[in-house]
Amino acid sequence: MIGEGAGFVRAVRVAGPGRELLPTDEPVDLVLAGGRIIDIAPTGNLRPTGPVIEGEGGWLLPGLWDHHVHALQWALAADRVPLGEVASARHAAAIMALAPVADGRRVGSGFRDGLWPDAPSLALLDDACGEVPTYLINADVHSVWMNAAAFRREGFAPVASGVLVEEDAFEISRRLNAVEPDAADAAVERMARAAAARGIVGIVDLDMTWNDEPWQRRAARGFDTVRVSYGTYPQHLDRAIAEGLRTGDPVRGARNDLIRVGPLKAITDGSLGTRTAACAHPYPGDPGNHGLLTVSPTDLVDMMTRATAAGLECAIHAIGDVANSHALDAYALTGATGTIEHAQLVAHADIPRFARLGVAASVQPEHALDDRDMTDAMWADQSAQPYPLRALADSGANLRFGSDAPVAPLDPWAAMASAVFRTRDGREPWQPHQRVGIETAIAASTAGGSTAPAEIAPGALADLVIVDADPLTADERALRAMPVRATLLEGRVTHGA
Repeated sequence: MIGEGAGFVRAVRVAGPGRELLPTDEPVDLVLAGGRIIDIAPTGNLRPTGPVIEGEGGWLLPGLWDHHVHALQWALAADRVPLGEVASARHAAAIMALAPVADGRRVGSGFRDGLWPDAPSLALLDDACGEVPTYLINADVHSVWMNAAAFRREGFAPVASGVLVEEDAFEISRRLNAVEPDAADAAVERMARAAAARGIVGIVDLDMTWNDEPWQRRAARGFDTVRVSYGTYPQHLDRAIAEGLRTGDPVRGARNDLIRVGPLKAITDGSLGTRTAACAHPYPGDPGNHGLLTVSPTDLVDMMTRATAAGLECAIHAIGDVANSHALDAYALTGATGTIEHAQLVAHADIPRFARLGVAASVQPEHALDDRDMTDAMWADQSAQPYPLRALADSGANLRFGSDAPVAPLDPWAAMASAVFRTRDGREPWQPHQRVGIETAIAASTAGGSTAPAEIAPGALADLVIVDADPLTADERALRAMPVRATLLEGRVTHGA
């Protein structure tokens, strides 16, 4: 590991933002010191200083970010029964009946029931799983299917469907995520190392808890694998203001400045998979269901005004077109800065408002392919544009890519491949007119996003990734499988080399 962020990177080709500023397309060497790039020159023109990272045959990019992660929930998902390939409620119940019991319960995650031929029910899960409390978390985390024993354990009145949605579902997830601090921190450290192995140098952690406490603890323990910007939820806004949390400030008690206060995160509607995203037109076969606004426009303006006055940026979850319109209205009224998270269905008239208002679109390209069949079935009658990546980019909006892990795996190369090719598994591209170019996708995967990307340049942070193939010419499968040779955070090697 390079000490004190100093070293020498030899013979790499630059593929990311900043390459146009370099004097050559041939391999270059970089001198690193104090956590920054000090000099860049054609290979052989600089004297090595400190440890040398051999980059010959490799390609250099700015370090990558995932702009939307639920860090602990993603870390814990590895120990839960995977349900992503389940094709029916009956199949899911049968899998859970054979699942291991831990802490007196069975927990599965990742199911998508929008196109199942049968519906979840309390009776079905009771018949399969009996008296062992059993929990199945939807891939979108906006609903949880439980049996009667789980309802009793959690103190909730059972419902015939066995399904809790929105805030009730979030509360169940919070309880399932409430593991001992040592176990939680170990799981998050494993997650961070795995992220670094894919070129990640930073995440925005939006776990649904009071994130200041666990990140203070991890900072005090010396966590330094990735940068972290962590969110605060509305139920904790008063506390955040009282304690003086401001976006960009280092977490209190930190040994370094890698972990910082992030935005106020507000969830203003539901999701497509749970059929609760707030939309202008109803869901098929359910004429009274336009989804849910879980925060009223008035309350949203109030909380964003208070957050902005206290120095907090905002991250507003809006999936349906109605929710996106209200979120943009709130930004216009409050002068807040920040993002709309997801922006999965956006009215055509609202697309240029992102750039006009300076609101970044924090989007998850893998969701478009996860949801393509549900989108075609459930949003067929919507007049707004689903997953409008190219339209947002063309309008000048700042795109910031992420995964929403555990909703999709924390892998920036998968996000880029989905954005550029709009396909996987050999299927025809879905809505190919919303593809973006690879240069845009790489920029959107850096700290500043597509309109203000991190660059390879003297004076820039030495947050870097070296890969073994040229991402600018990679096909879809090669981009997804991109081999990461080394990841550097302020010049320190966090993976490889």
